[in-house]
Amino acid sequence: MISQNSNLSAVVLGATGSVGTALARQLADDGARLLLAGRNAETLQELGRELDAPTAVVDAHRPETFPAAFRRAGESFGEIHAVANCIGSVLLKPAHATSDDDWAEILQVNAFSSFAIIREAAAAMRSTGGNIVLFSSAAVRIGLPNHEAIAAAKGAVEGLVRSAAATYAARGIRVNAIAPGLVRSEMTRRIWENDASAAASVAMHALGRLGEPSDIARLAAWLMDPDNSWTTGQVIGVDGGLSSVLARRKGS
Repeated sequence: MISQNSNLSAVVLGATGSVGTALARQLADDGARLLLAGRNAETLQELGRELDAPTAVVDAHRPETFPAAFRRAGESFGEIHAVANCIGSVLLKPAHATSDDDWAEILQVNAFSSFAIIREAAAAMRSTGGNIVLFSSAAVRIGLPNHEAIAAAKGAVEGLVRSAAATYAARGIRVNAIAPGLVRSEMTRRIWENDASAAASVAMHALGRLGEPSDIARLAAWLMDPDNSWTTGQVIGVDGGLSSVLARRKGS
């Protein structure tokens, strides 16, 4: 939860995804002013009407669409205090079955979009400070089968977080990331709607359940709160123990 009197102005990219929508609603409930950005114009407009927030269409495959979103946020609020990049994708294939197109796509949506957003957000906040939240994955910390491409792309995001945090700390810009386990989202629907794969995934998480978008949104909102201003360069796992705790075997 952010401070009710913070008057936070924030940009949420990927706002029409499950985590992005949960975060936008969390921030709106806490009184933040929002610019919502996403690829699906119709869904974006519906969410904008619900939260009384301006919107901007962006596309991770077209980084040139990002500057306009930040310009609109600046015009709407004067200052931008926080940015969250909820844009992302997942690919579960072994390396030998991953095509060049697959690899380029996973890098574009996850790593390249994060770099472009860091560039725009840092420029917008250079004189005022602020904070940026990106998203990694528990798969960077623990070796998971068939995660080579997404683990590599999200590993790039983690390196970006630490370097950008060092570069912009003197200007009061904080940069952090959240590394989720498997979350029940539209992006992962094919996994958790299948009974066998859902059961296998639950068994890997020590807390015995999959994550919900709200689990991730609560931490993102905390990181975006100006009152929590002594955290930067961190990648925080919200993963039910997946990356750090050995799950109990059934019956033990």
